[in-house]
Amino acid sequence: MTAQTATPRTPVTVLGLGNLGQALADAFLAQGHPTTVWNRSAHKADGPVSRGATLAATVAEAVTASELVVVTVLDYDTVGELLRPAAGALAGRTLVNLTTGTPGAARDLGAWVADRRAAYVDGAVYAVPQTIGTAGAFVLYSGDEAAYRQHRPALDLIGEGVFVGTAPDLSSVYDTALLSGMYGMFSGFFQAVALAGTEGIEAAAVTSQLVRWLTAAAEALPAFAEEIDRGEYDTTTSNLEINAVGLRNILATTEAQGLSTDLLAPLQRLFDDQVDSGHAASSLSRAIESLRAGR
Repeated sequence: MTAQTATPRTPVTVLGLGNLGQALADAFLAQGHPTTVWNRSAHKADGPVSRGATLAATVAEAVTASELVVVTVLDYDTVGELLRPAAGALAGRTLVNLTTGTPGAARDLGAWVADRRAAYVDGAVYAVPQTIGTAGAFVLYSGDEAAYRQHRPALDLIGEGVFVGTAPDLSSVYDTALLSGMYGMFSGFFQAVALAGTEGIEAAAVTSQLVRWLTAAAEALPAFAEEIDRGEYDTTTSNLEINAVGLRNILATTEAQGLSTDLLAPLQRLFDDQVDSGHAASSLSRAIESLRAGR
C-alpha cells in the first residue's frame, strides 16, 4: 500500500505528558496518527516531538489541531483549569478524558463539555505505561457512544476498549469498584506478609504460596456474583458460619502475634451480622447484604 492510497489517520491531541501521556502519544504516532501534544512543562514533549509529534504552544492550539482530544493529567480540577481557557475551541470535537477521578466529577465535566457542543467520553485505563498498546491493557469507556464508536480505531491503540454505558460517570464507577477490589487484595497481602514475618518467614516465601492460593480463590468470584445478582444464597460448601469461625481464629492469631486487626476486623463484623441474623448456613457471598445495609 502506497502513501497515496493509505487511509488517512485521525489527528489526535494528547494533553498531559506524564508517563501515561507519553505512552499514549507514542502509541498514536507508531500507527501513523498525526499527533499534537501539550504539557505545562514543555521539555516533557521532547521525546514525542523527536518521534514526529507536533508541540502546541497553548491548550487552545492543541485542541484546535485535532478532532480527537485525549487528556490525562493529575486530577479533574486540573482538567478544568486547562480546558476553561480553551472552551471556545472544543465545539465539534471529541474529548476523551483518561484522568482518574470521582463519578461526580465525571458527570460535571461531561455536562460542561456537552454545553460547549463537544462530545465527552470518560475512560479508565487498566495498564501501566509500559503495557499501553499490548494485549495486557484495557480501557473502560462511558459517555457519548457515537463519538466512542467513531474514534474506536484510534482508541483501541491504547488497549482493548470496553464501552460500559452512556452515562459519563459509569466508567468512573467501574473504576472505583475495580480499584476497591485491588486495594482489598493489597490489604490482605500486607496482613499476610506482616503475620508471616512475626515468625521470621520472608515476604517472598509467603507470597509465592499466597499468589497460588489467591489465583485459585478468585475462581469463586463469578459464582458469588451470580448469587448476589439473583439474591439467592443457598450453598452446600463453605458457609458464613464456617467463615466467621475461621476469620475469628485469624484475628485471634493476629492479636497474639502483636499485630493490628484493623484490616480484617470489619469483614468479621459483616460475617457476624449475617450469622446473628439467621443466615449462618448461607453462602459467604451473603455478607454483601450487611454492607449494603449500611448505605
